Amino acid sequence: MISPDPFSGRPVADDAAIVLDEFRAAGGRPFHLYDVDEVRERYEQGCARSGLGGDRLHSVADHTIEEFGVRVYEPMSSRGPTPVVLFLHGGGWVMGSLDTHDGLCRRLAVLAGLPVVAVDYRLAPEHPYPAAIDDSRAALTWLLDGRDVHGLDVSGVVLTGDSAGGQLAAVLAIENADAGEPLPVIGQVLIYPITDLTFSTESYQRVTEGFPLVADTMAWFADLYLLDGTDRTAAPISPALASLPHGLPPAYVLTVDNDPLADEGSLFASALARAGTEVEYRHLSGYAHGLFTSAGRIPRGEQEVARVAAFIRDVAASSP
Repeated sequence: MISPDPFSGRPVADDAAIVLDEFRAAGGRPFHLYDVDEVRERYEQGCARSGLGGDRLHSVADHTIEEFGVRVYEPMSSRGPTPVVLFLHGGGWVMGSLDTHDGLCRRLAVLAGLPVVAVDYRLAPEHPYPAAIDDSRAALTWLLDGRDVHGLDVSGVVLTGDSAGGQLAAVLAIENADAGEPLPVIGQVLIYPITDLTFSTESYQRVTEGFPLVADTMAWFADLYLLDGTDRTAAPISPALASLPHGLPPAYVLTVDNDPLADEGSLFASALARAGTEVEYRHLSGYAHGLFTSAGRIPRGEQEVARVAAFIRDVAASSP
């Protein structure tokens, strides 16, 4: 059931309202009203409290690439050539870590039956753009070339991410399709992705208060991530404004309506389809940004994680 929220005036699903009411009762405020160190700590705590439980796997191993880390989740004891999920976490390029999305990555590995490699890319403002996308590119290369280190015989990659991680996944997919010799990227999963940092869509006008992520939060994230003078319309920053190539891998795009990013995610899904990409698009009413990192408390979130895993399984089964 979806009911009007008395604080924001937005429609909120009952299972999401319980978590939102607890957030407000505990004095929670939108992310941008904290300093960077405090918002990181609160995000870690919130994800630990509301995220999915730690599904048991055959192995979980951490590795270091240059200046950042990755975590490899393997649900099986042995396998031959396999597709792998490369997971890029959300958090506005400012917060988030391997731990904030650990439960989500474990669940995807179990349900998809595939290895998941999570990337702990460097964060702004200490490491502004292009550090996050540079690290994501390096992780993709390491995944495909590093069999002697991680032990995976990678036959294809499904680029996956939520929020800022969705932006990074979309950018990698576009760059790869544009490459003269593209890597074996077989799918992309974009969970309420950031795709347009010009903030020109209508959802920025309707989601301005009452949730951890509102329009002013996105402006704060962008100001910390991008140096003064950075062109916010550039393809590695706003993929929705890019000229999309043919040959992009099948895409799963999910948006939620209590989210300033809702409209740009929808528009990007349409742009992908116009470029000839096979797209599965879902929009959820009554839910807010952060649903997947609250999936341990919000049943609909857990259901949507299962849908993503099913898409990944289908893409993997269809790949050469």
